[in-house]
Amino acid sequence: QVQLVESGGGLVQPGGSLRLSCDAARITFSVYFMAWYRQTPGEEREFVAGISSVGDYTNYADSVTGRFTISRDNAKNAMYLQMNMLKPEDTGVYYCDWWKKGGPFWAGPGTQVTVSS
Repeated sequence: QVQLVESGGGLVQPGGSLRLSCDAARITFSVYFMAWYRQTPGEEREFVAGISSVGDYTNYADSVTGRFTISRDNAKNAMYLQMNMLKPEDTGVYYCDWWKKGGPFWAGPGTQVTVSS
């Protein structure tokens, strides 16, 4: 069974930065397009950023374009999300998962990001 574990979340002030990590196991990680999603209570999860299998293509939600950067290291079976200029509306639980419609597929426990002064 595919295992994804997210980490790196925390409490940060508006304007601050965080770097999230997603560690994958039991998967041929390098063949999959992967993405970060976030969810807040009572809301459906929303797409944040996606990256192609070899990292040569990325896509971002309009709300994070210019502030977040997605990347991956297939040698380490890992994916990252560098989040800069954080805003309160970025608060939520962040998950990594297969970048494909119809999910969630393999999302792990998630990592909580709270942006607040």
